[in-house]
Amino acid sequence: MTRTAALPPAVSLPHPVRHPLAHVRSRVARWWQSRLPLADSITLTQRNVYIMPTRAGLMLGVTLLVLLVAAINYQLNLGYLLTFLLAGSALVGMHVGHGTLRGLKLNLTAPEAIHLGSKAVFRVHLHNARRRTRFGIGLAVLGAGQWAWTDVAGQASATVQLAFRPERRGRHRLPTLSAETRFPLGTFRVWTLWRPAAQVLVYPAPEVPAPPLPEGQAHEGSAHAISISVQGEPDGLRAYRRGDALKTIVWKKAAKTGELVSRDSQTLQQQTLWLDQQHTGLGQFEAQLSRLCAWVLQAEQLGLIYGLRLKTQDIAPANGPSHQQRCLQALALA
Repeated sequence: MTRTAALPPAVSLPHPVRHPLAHVRSRVARWWQSRLPLADSITLTQRNVYIMPTRAGLMLGVTLLVLLVAAINYQLNLGYLLTFLLAGSALVGMHVGHGTLRGLKLNLTAPEAIHLGSKAVFRVHLHNARRRTRFGIGLAVLGAGQWAWTDVAGQASATVQLAFRPERRGRHRLPTLSAETRFPLGTFRVWTLWRPAAQVLVYPAPEVPAPPLPEGQAHEGSAHAISISVQGEPDGLRAYRRGDALKTIVWKKAAKTGELVSRDSQTLQQQTLWLDQQHTGLGQFEAQLSRLCAWVLQAEQLGLIYGLRLKTQDIAPANGPSHQQRCLQALALA
């Protein structure tokens, strides 16, 4: 069973003058979170599971107090019976709610790298070793307010899918997670906090629409230099042959004419693109990285051999998924 919750980005601390109480609470919460251990797997015990009454629980407490005072004043035996029956039920509910989380094991699967502006989706697996079903368990990014709820059957597992939107490129640690239950009566909130150790790599957002690629160059040692602008369709097209890679097919031409044609692999191997940061034509650093990111994706889609030149790093020309990942990682960490 899988539940999904889409979560907004984390908010900053409240203003210390306009909202002093909220600012102090946020500072205390961050200090507390910083003391939690980093782990991608956690087992909930009585040491890391907490209990607090909900608003309904507080109202029930006030109601029980009023019933108790009325029973004492009027010497109502049925009033005593009703008061202590409700109080006993609330205490049993608190014990059952604590047992719902106690002993539950949580494992996290790290998210894949994403582009800035996208959601980093990760999964949390809940493992129930006991025979009884655990009901009404929710998980969320702390402070997001959007919960993914699930039940975990006896001696089974369930998966909850969460989403987190990073605000900047680079490598980010996953935010603090919260798990809770209010089962069975909703009078007590049983909860825990969890700091995952996993990280997510955020690439720059590619520029849209994608700008034309710069001019290609011939390989060193080739018979002649080739200066080809790959703004449109590249030269060296031939009829499609069985076994040609999908990335060599000119899909735009196939959509217009209904005829499959492929790029000549020999011509492609002669073309080498240098994607240089200084040749982006942009002044802002983040805009330069965004354009380079779009170029990398476009060059890989065309099956070209390309290299990346940054102010602090040069990546030799190559192609393929691993080369693309290496270039995108260099842009993310630049």
